[in-house]
Amino acid sequence: MKLATLRLDEPPTVVAAGIGVHGVSTTHDVFRLPDLWQLHLYHYEGALSLGQSVHPIRPGHVSLVPPDTEVHFHYRGRSEHFYVHLRLYDIGTARVVPVMQDAAAESTRLAELLRHAVAAMATSPPRATAEVWAALWRIAELPGDDGARGRHPFVAAAQAHVEEHLAGPLSVPDVARAVGVSHSHLTRLFRAETGRTVVSYIRHRRLQRARHLLLSSTLSITAVAAAVGIADLQAFNKACRRELGASPRDVRAAGSAS
Repeated sequence: MKLATLRLDEPPTVVAAGIGVHGVSTTHDVFRLPDLWQLHLYHYEGALSLGQSVHPIRPGHVSLVPPDTEVHFHYRGRSEHFYVHLRLYDIGTARVVPVMQDAAAESTRLAELLRHAVAAMATSPPRATAEVWAALWRIAELPGDDGARGRHPFVAAAQAHVEEHLAGPLSVPDVARAVGVSHSHLTRLFRAETGRTVVSYIRHRRLQRARHLLLSSTLSITAVAAAVGIADLQAFNKACRRELGASPRDVRAAGSAS
């Protein structure tokens, strides 16, 4: 399997985006962009080859080809795909992804993002860049064929549920029920992947949000506590001291003094 290494900490420069139509007059194209990445989301069946590596193309597949790579496209008739030609920068954490992936259920969301990017390209390049950047992050986090890459889907779903419900009551059974697994199974997966218990993760995320609100807003301490799902002020004070190392009032005062 061919792999590509990309870095996404800095937004890309989108040079072109559109819908490519191929396979009308020829069944084979050879393509190379000396300085730009190629991103394609496919609506057809065919094949893409890089050197000796051949990747089947199926509807919902997505490819990400590094600069200065010669690729051969093989068509079976009229073939349409979204394409983006972009420049990525050597900044941030490296992420290794397959050149070709099956986006599966994520392909619908990717198509929506790229459709917006294509529509915005002529009139609002920054909007097009934002849509493509979001698409790249989703592509980088697609699970691998062996499930080894990215977060475990149950852990990812649990973390998303926690983020959406921090202001309300949250228990491990509630999170497990929302994800669709047993309490004990989620507990094992969560600890293996994050090194934390679910309870510890919930507390950590609540206090990180509380810290942000204490430092960046004028909400009262009572309102901050309620906003992160800890309505009892004594419990909130205790949690702040344990997680942030200071009382809510001292956290806010330290931020004002800096």
